[in-house]
Amino acid sequence: MSRAVSGTQSISSTLISSAGSNYTVVGKPLHHTDTRNVVIFGEAGAGKSSLVNLVARKDVAITSSDAKGCTTTIIEHEIWIQNETLKVKLFDTPGLDESSRAEVPDQKARRILKKLVQTLMEQGDIHLIIYCVRGERGIQGLRRNYKLIHSQVKSKVPIVLVVTSLESYEPDMEEWWRSNEDTISKLGMTFAGHACVTAAMTTQSNVMERRTQSYYTVCKLIKQCCLSNETVVHTGPSRGVIHNYHSKLTVSNKHTNIVLFGQAGAGRSSLVNLMVGKNVAGTSSGMKRRTLHWQEYPIEFDGESYRVFDTVGLEEPRLGIPQYLDAVENAYTLIQNLERQGGIDLLLFCMRAGRLNTTVQSNYRLFHEFLCDKKVPIVVVITHLENEVGEMDNWWKQNEDIFREREVDVAGHACITAIQGNYQERYEESRTTIRKLVKEFSAKGRKEGLKGGDNTFVSFMSKVRGLLVRKDKLRLRKDIVPRLVKRCGLSPDVATELADRIKNGMI
Repeated sequence: MSRAVSGTQSISSTLISSAGSNYTVVGKPLHHTDTRNVVIFGEAGAGKSSLVNLVARKDVAITSSDAKGCTTTIIEHEIWIQNETLKVKLFDTPGLDESSRAEVPDQKARRILKKLVQTLMEQGDIHLIIYCVRGERGIQGLRRNYKLIHSQVKSKVPIVLVVTSLESYEPDMEEWWRSNEDTISKLGMTFAGHACVTAAMTTQSNVMERRTQSYYTVCKLIKQCCLSNETVVHTGPSRGVIHNYHSKLTVSNKHTNIVLFGQAGAGRSSLVNLMVGKNVAGTSSGMKRRTLHWQEYPIEFDGESYRVFDTVGLEEPRLGIPQYLDAVENAYTLIQNLERQGGIDLLLFCMRAGRLNTTVQSNYRLFHEFLCDKKVPIVVVITHLENEVGEMDNWWKQNEDIFREREVDVAGHACITAIQGNYQERYEESRTTIRKLVKEFSAKGRKEGLKGGDNTFVSFMSKVRGLLVRKDKLRLRKDIVPRLVKRCGLSPDVATELADRIKNGMI
């Protein structure tokens, strides 16, 4: 079902009529239901209405092939997706970046979009925001509109990127993301997911095939992000309080959540492939950073289902301060999203056999102490031991005391190789070892009830922001900086900038 809603009950019509005047919410706030509200925004001509039709699998939204924007009001479309297993309400919004002579000038379109998002957040009924852009659009130009929406939702609502008009992109549509991922990260844009698609209507067989692929890609993206965002954020009297709502559709009851972290080159992606039993994570032997955003990998073995989240390798010298801070913010966003789904069952700390240097220790403290407040079980996986003399576990026996001396405390360990090559016997042994480790300690995490609630970084951040309201901001920043320097091993400059981001609500 798709409709343009009118009347006093419609959020859309209320916002349109009030966009240039005093704004008042009409009617009672909506309650969280099985319908997921998804806001689609982007500049005029980005293909937002065509994206709606792609998801609906029929023409429910008006589209135009000329330069003039065709959506002049917010139009709501209620659609069942994924074989009618999920009901979504898509909010198709007026295009941004239009001239002052357009029917909906840029400033008015921005006011309408902001009011829509604010209203849905106040009503606790927004689940996903889709930023729709054309494939030929310059990357630099995307940041302004991204900052507009990010300033409204911070990290409370997932934002995904959908790139359209890629029917002729070679060798495949996903190449657009591979080519632009680095630039997007450097510009400080962080997305919960992405889809490279075409919504073009044509009889050409290759384009039709890509359109079908695009439908499933977008639906999967919507479903994953909507079901993982089971949080309602109230901004009334209890401003900033996060409540978890569990529905029969939530995926958190079916999977064990594992966060994988470690410095670049430690072999995290190879470790994922080892656990899965096939190559699902891309690896790189060069200096180019492969993982710039956390990647999710569903894994099943021994009758159990796991979701492994491979994070950005955190190394300040290689990344530079701005990129390092973005990586920390990215990690925080992941932690927060998992909190909303019920929590984290296990931290998987991956390090290459060698010295327990300051970067490795910094990674450990940042995730275990700062982000997760020592409340999540953590195990260490030592990689690149294919040439270890005797048993691979000998490495741990020789170095265990060093970990203890430097207060890098772990609940368990695995000494492995994730390199197949000429080490097939050790490779298979490593798969058995890592699976046993994951199964044992993720089960302990569930028993100890380390799931969601107030016991991780979300709670820490709430306390920090609460103090900022009542105490001097500069003094509190001075309180945070020493902790980041001393316990997380950050440089004073990085610690100061990270504290500023916390203070300003950017994290």
